[in-house]
Amino acid sequence: MKRLVIVLICFVLATACGGKDKGFKPERLLNEEEMITIMTDVQILEADINYQKMQERERDPDDTTKVEPKDYAKMSREYYNQLFEHYGITDSILEQNMRYYTERPEVLEKIMDSVMNRLIKMQSEPRRGDSQ
Repeated sequence: MKRLVIVLICFVLATACGGKDKGFKPERLLNEEEMITIMTDVQILEADINYQKMQERERDPDDTTKVEPKDYAKMSREYYNQLFEHYGITDSILEQNMRYYTERPEVLEKIMDSVMNRLIKMQSEPRRGDSQ
């Protein structure tokens, strides 16, 4: 959640400062639906990392089970590499598309609203294996 807030703040700041590069186009322009799908997965990825960090912080100090601390930077790189491979993009392509859509705040707002709606819908759907 913290990273989502940071990402949204960066979007707002970039949007406020935007306008200079309205003609910028990424080497591979992802359409709105692709951006919605990728950004939804980015939010899930970030939530998973943050959840694991929280679990580690909240671990009972009296628990004597030997647990090695996780390298979250490495985990994050691995998750993002899997995401990039899955969608056939690079970090540069995603960054360029973020810049492109940041310069189009009305479209970016629509994308982010769709991402949030998908996440809310996913959260409310029963998971496989849950008793009904």
